[in-house]
Order: sequence, then structure tokens, then C-alpha cells
Amino acid sequence: MKFPAPRRTARTILPLLLLAFAAFAHGAVAPPAIRLYVLDCGRLDLRDMRMFDDSGALDGKPGTMSVPCFLIRHPKGTLLWDTGLGDAVADHPGGIELAPGIRGTVRVKLVDQLKALGLKPADIDYLAFSHWHEDHTGNARLFGKATWILQRKELDAATGHAPPPFESLAPVAAWRTARKRIIDGDADVFGDGSVRILLMPGHTPGHQVLELRLPHAGTVLLAGDLYHSRGNREFRRVPRVNTDRAQTLASMRRFEAIAAREHARVVIPHDPRDIAALPRFPAWLD
Repeated sequence: MKFPAPRRTARTILPLLLLAFAAFAHGAVAPPAIRLYVLDCGRLDLRDMRMFDDSGALDGKPGTMSVPCFLIRHPKGTLLWDTGLGDAVADHPGGIELAPGIRGTVRVKLVDQLKALGLKPADIDYLAFSHWHEDHTGNARLFGKATWILQRKELDAATGHAPPPFESLAPVAAWRTARKRIIDGDADVFGDGSVRILLMPGHTPGHQVLELRLPHAGTVLLAGDLYHSRGNREFRRVPRVNTDRAQTLASMRRFEAIAAREHARVVIPHDPRDIAALPRFPAWLD
């Protein structure tokens, strides 16, 4: 016997809406499809790591640092986080000396990696940086069509009358004519909580961390230069080059509280071990 379909009334629809809201609130609704790609944007070889610890523990010790860029694909757009040393460095197979005792090399150009994903620089919707040091801004001029998400404290410090020790602003000169979204503090990039910029100053006045909430991998924290290695995180080492020691330590405390609360995967971009543990391009983390 076939029964007639039940008639939908306000009395029957309201409980369904409440159930749907409860499911969303408890994370039962599937999050948006987000992919994190790790792009190889260079390497730094240092004769002496002393600048990365003001206690002297690293004095005289050599080191190697990875220099990645991160591409986040979201249903509402594409975000590029940091732009590496710069594709021009790839034209020098032996690398270039960025400063005495610091050599930068680029094995593969960023534009070629984007091309492998079917993208051109003009296809990037949003551009943001952990901070404005030259190993994070080298390719910025390629993305003049993107909306630049800029932390006001970083912009003011870098362009003010008495800036801290920033490098040349030539790589980021496009900020003057690009579309801009100026932020003060934390910001939700796409408005759904899945990609958040967190202000964590100290390394520079407007230094930032990126928090991702991925559908399968869960929460991922890209630490920027809050830490330069796993050892720096373990021992809470404060680099000599940082602009504010107290702010650095406060940012570390905040970062670790978030990491613990969210059971987050922490990625220290300059530590080659952390980068090697991520999916190898063109694979992705989601």
C-alpha cells in the first residue's frame, strides 16, 4: 500500500531547520574543499646561524633553510602566501650571495610551478605575506593583479620615516597600485573561518601566521618566521634580528595555546624537515 507523502508545514519544517543548524554548529556539515600546495621557492645556506638566537647557542654553527611559498585553493578564490627568493635567482645555478655568509638558491621558478597547476600570476586572487623580508617577497611584483592583504603595522613600519631593518622595498613596490585590503590584527580571508591570518608580531612589527582548517588534515598552522627551526620552537629561541623580544615571546605563547587547543599540525617553513613531511608538489594537503 502506498502512503501519501507527508505534508510540509511550519510545524514540521522548523525541527528540520533546527537539526540542520545543530549539525552545522557541531561540524557535521562538510567544510569547503580547500587544498594546500607547497611550492619550492628557494633555499638559504648560512655559514653562521648566530642571528637566529640571542642566547649564543647557535653562534658559529652553519645551517640550511627551506624557502617555500604556499598556495591555498578555496572555492572563493586562490591565495598565495609568501613569494620566496625570486625567480631571477634561478638564472644563477650556483645561487647568489644575499649577504656575507648567506647564499640563496632557487631550483625551480615559481611561475613554472604555477603553470603546472594551470595558473598564471594574473590568476592569483589574493596575495599575503608572513612579513616583508626579502626571502618572502622576492616574486611579489609578479602579482600586481591580485588583491594584496596587508597588515597595517607591517606596512607602516616598512614605509615609515624611521623603519626597522627592512630590506629593499623594490620587490613589493606593486603594493602602491594593487588592490589592497588593509587589516588590523587577525583576519578571515574568505569569511568562513577556514583561512585565517593571525597577527603575531615580534620578528617584525606586523609579522603574521596563517591558520588553515582543512577538511581532512584538520588545523594547520604555518608559523612564518615566528620560529626558524624545530630547535628554535623547542627552546623558544628569539633571533637577534627580531624587532621586539617581548612581542616575540608573547606571540610564541599565543601560537602554542592555539596549537594545543586545536590539536594543530605546526609547519615551520624554514625547517626543511617540516617541508619534506608535506605532500610533494604537485600533490596537495586537504
